[in-house]
Amino acid sequence: MVSQRMLGLGTARSVIRELFEYGKQRAAVVGPENVFDFSLGNPSVPAPAAVNENAIRILKEDPEAIHCYTSAQGDAAARRRFADSLNRRYGTAYTENDFYITVGAAAALCCVFGALTCPGDEFVAFAPYFPEYKVFVEGAGAALKVVPPEIERFQIDFDAFEALVNEHTKGVIVNSPNNPSGVVYSRATLEKLASVLTAKSAQYGHPIYLISDEPYREIVYPGFEVPWVPDLYRDTIVCYSFSKSLSLPGERLGYVLVPPRAADAGDVYAAVAGAGRSLGYVNAPSLFQQVTSLCCDMTSDLSVYQRNSKLLVNALREMGYHVAEPGGAFYLFPRSLEPDDLAFSERAKQFDLLLVPGSGFGAPGHVRIAYCVQTDMIERALPKFKALADSYR
Repeated sequence: MVSQRMLGLGTARSVIRELFEYGKQRAAVVGPENVFDFSLGNPSVPAPAAVNENAIRILKEDPEAIHCYTSAQGDAAARRRFADSLNRRYGTAYTENDFYITVGAAAALCCVFGALTCPGDEFVAFAPYFPEYKVFVEGAGAALKVVPPEIERFQIDFDAFEALVNEHTKGVIVNSPNNPSGVVYSRATLEKLASVLTAKSAQYGHPIYLISDEPYREIVYPGFEVPWVPDLYRDTIVCYSFSKSLSLPGERLGYVLVPPRAADAGDVYAAVAGAGRSLGYVNAPSLFQQVTSLCCDMTSDLSVYQRNSKLLVNALREMGYHVAEPGGAFYLFPRSLEPDDLAFSERAKQFDLLLVPGSGFGAPGHVRIAYCVQTDMIERALPKFKALADSYR
């Protein structure tokens, strides 16, 4: 016998992965240049040259020590560089003791949910949301409650949110810029959220933590602001990854930041470390602790994503698609041209367009387009999007 829950997770149907595999099979038939795969959020721009340069230099200078264990919470010098970077950018006063280095943002989230969860606890996410939140939260022994989407701008439906929060709510997850919509929560939205959480925390007599999942923090377009969330709400915990800003998804390097002014910050940090220990993480990859900390003020050429976004948004709107304005990340989340987004995604495959149904993100009637692809592919895909739209007329 095996764990039925883990068996279910291991055998569950993944629409994104199925599309990706279908795309490879289809490419063998019609040629890869004729398949327009918008399924995966894999960065399409190279890492800054300094990433490889630093990795090579470190390996040459200290080839034995770099492969050793670090402290469980991460190398102190690397954590200090992360703190110094945020302090320069946001006028904060963090130290290395506020950072716990993790195996990417996924591990950061798992550590936070594991650290905070007590029996009967619930966490709240806003649709559309990253589907793995449910896996991570339930893996920690809590329940995930989802606020339905506000489909015009994908900001927060506060009436629905306030109706969902209760005495069991331990934390609320925000992801801005957002996967899958690309939308950025406005400062006004975040300030209102902070106000509601402050009132609800007082009402229920315990802190409700705001867990800010920020892998796309640096991918923000002109005219949009990504506020520093801990400045707006005291009890914020930040989960970050260098996967998108430095184009390093395979290197798995991120961190948890527990700001010292958050409620019970010392205990929360210790519990994050305990959760990492219980999950068997030991420590994050030692080489890329050093590399990312030396490059943490850099980004890849993120202008490519802005160019792709503008090209797609303008063209899709002219074709009759409804697209909420993306402020960052590298996703669009247009409405499907029929209520059944699964059927729409299937019809799109007839035109060799691979679009992820929105139902898996908690927002049926939409599809996700990951435009972290070559601009040339988008240009060649536009007639396919037009033909798909025409097929509904």
